[in-house]
Amino acid sequence: MVSIMPCTAKKYEITRSEEMYASGYQDVDTVITTREFARMIKQAGFDFMNLPDEQPDSILGEYSGAGTIFGATGGVMEAALRTAYYYIKGKNLEKVDFESVRGLKGVKETVIEIDGYKVKVAVAHGLGNVKYILDKVQKAKQNNEEVPYHFIEVMACPGGCIGGGGQPWGINDTIREKRAKGLYRDDRDKEIRCAHDNPYIKKIYSEFLGEPLGEISERLLHTTYQPRPAYKK
Repeated sequence: MVSIMPCTAKKYEITRSEEMYASGYQDVDTVITTREFARMIKQAGFDFMNLPDEQPDSILGEYSGAGTIFGATGGVMEAALRTAYYYIKGKNLEKVDFESVRGLKGVKETVIEIDGYKVKVAVAHGLGNVKYILDKVQKAKQNNEEVPYHFIEVMACPGGCIGGGGQPWGINDTIREKRAKGLYRDDRDKEIRCAHDNPYIKKIYSEFLGEPLGEISERLLHTTYQPRPAYKK
């Protein structure tokens, strides 16, 4: 199992905790970054533009637009809001775009109203912007006030995975914006735009996992917070 990632942290994460050995063996054998993969393609002399088209391997050959936009800051939040709407209302939104969580602004805060429920969310990218959100949560807790958000999305790299540490060199906001537009365009053109509508995801749950937050899915798909000491050389 080789995982190709825009993120250098994935090289460490495949051995980070017991959850990474859910099968009894190391689930992912090795990680290479997209930059390393691009270098390997060039060294091997592959001409991607002239390769014949093939269908991707199952079981996750089909993907949703919600899965695509995970690569941009705000994408995880938007995908979750689409599914949250479905579980609250029992049907999909006619217009599934949540523009308020998109873009390269360092911190995005908004309230999404769904059938009388006010879902308070925050999106931060670039670790320098995370402190603002953490301070607001900590202050509310210290004052015994309601926590200001129901859901927080944090991405370490500016722009999200499109600007990941393993991506090709020379990244800037112009390139980040172009990459994000490409992801949103692919999402817009997909027939399946909500993660809960992906037939392969449905199949995994019906035949193996059982249900979201069930015993098996909780054990295999979730991790828990563990405080780590500050790194010192």
